[in-house]
Amino acid sequence: MSTTNPIERRVGDTPKGGSVLGFYAPRGTPRPPRIARGEGIFLWDSDGRRYLDATAGAVVANIGHGNPRVLAAMAEQAGRVTFAYPRFFESEHSIALSDKVCTLAGEGFDRAFFVSGGSEANESALKLARQYAVVGGQARRFKVISREPSYHGATLGALAVTGDAHTLGLYGPMVREMPKVPAPLSYRLPEGHTADTHAMACADALEETIVREGPDSVLAFILEPVGGLSSGAVVSPAAYYRRVREICDRHGVLLIYDEIMSGAGRTGAFLAAHHFADARPDIVTLAKGLAAGYTPLGAMLVPNRIVDAVAGAGGFVHGHTYFTNPLSCAVADAVLDEVVRQDLVAQARIRGEQLMGRLRALAERSPIVGDVRGKGLLTAIEIVADNESKRQLPAGFNAPARLTEHGLRRGIALYNRRANLGAYGDMQLVTPPLTISEAEVDLLADMLEAALRDLADEIAVRQPA
Repeated sequence: MSTTNPIERRVGDTPKGGSVLGFYAPRGTPRPPRIARGEGIFLWDSDGRRYLDATAGAVVANIGHGNPRVLAAMAEQAGRVTFAYPRFFESEHSIALSDKVCTLAGEGFDRAFFVSGGSEANESALKLARQYAVVGGQARRFKVISREPSYHGATLGALAVTGDAHTLGLYGPMVREMPKVPAPLSYRLPEGHTADTHAMACADALEETIVREGPDSVLAFILEPVGGLSSGAVVSPAAYYRRVREICDRHGVLLIYDEIMSGAGRTGAFLAAHHFADARPDIVTLAKGLAAGYTPLGAMLVPNRIVDAVAGAGGFVHGHTYFTNPLSCAVADAVLDEVVRQDLVAQARIRGEQLMGRLRALAERSPIVGDVRGKGLLTAIEIVADNESKRQLPAGFNAPARLTEHGLRRGIALYNRRANLGAYGDMQLVTPPLTISEAEVDLLADMLEAALRDLADEIAVRQPA
């Protein structure tokens, strides 16, 4: 097996046609390992080097790589039909998948609308909410409030409700930016606040913003019930979600939960919304783990009252070429069968408790891990210059990217995306496949700690100001 450094061995210009890396970094940037195969929680590159997939790719591969039952379902459907436009045909797997995901989601989620990913799912939710208001005689409602920081997708509509000043600085002139309220972060708190009091202050800010904007103009409030990369798996007190639900009800505002990352079992419940049963949202969006990387797929889950109102007024004025694709629906149907068969929702809860314990122990030993948080197998650590003062590292150092490089050398694959250029902290998600075993959790923690030691050594040498 080759032990060649996977970072340094591919420096140089890309071949004609290039690779996706060419869109993200200048020529000459070291190229990532070339993937060859995956099995379980591991990936292998073309040199035979193995990597533990510690973040399930981009929090996607919930059931692990190479599941034979899902691959068989994929081949079977491909042999029957791969595409049929849903305005003219329906497929048995789209019906089965809709029934299955709505059953798992529970009361109040009666219909499913399938698209190609998370950004499309959130775009669909925003448009459906708007059309529901229009057909209900409330055409003045169009503003969608979201949180700062937050991330809801890369398309322009989803970007308008994303709380990322850097990205909006680039694309802002192309969108109508929507109002933002503070997200209830829990690590660096305003003076005089606890995590609980700050969360309630953030809820109060929602009501203040609705009143200031004009309640008859506010359509919806969208949030991630358990944070993603923008907030590093932050989980707010249950009272926050109840308060948000009460505020939305009082002002006739729809509540949308973006569960692109947190849904499909990752937090130890099929929906993170299930952890806050008395704060049920009106609309939920899913993607990533829903099809677990075996096909691109996203979904919007909605109650009958919204769908019937829109359908009765002429139908949903929205759609994509590949929405409700029969091949993707068959694959996702098989993925959810595996989630149920292997009881992966319970597995996420059990292994999540083990992982959280290992991460907290790691934080006690590491001078650069300031916080550990999350729910189930949606967890994160926050990297700091000094864990006593909570001082952040300089933005230009890009600690998560440096940790990813050290991790690859150690044989652990990590996913980083620098929301807000690190303005709210350097978060590193730790979100392995839900199929991870007890022994593999320990292996992950050991490998992550080794990579963190390498990063701490680099910080000590560089002494970034």
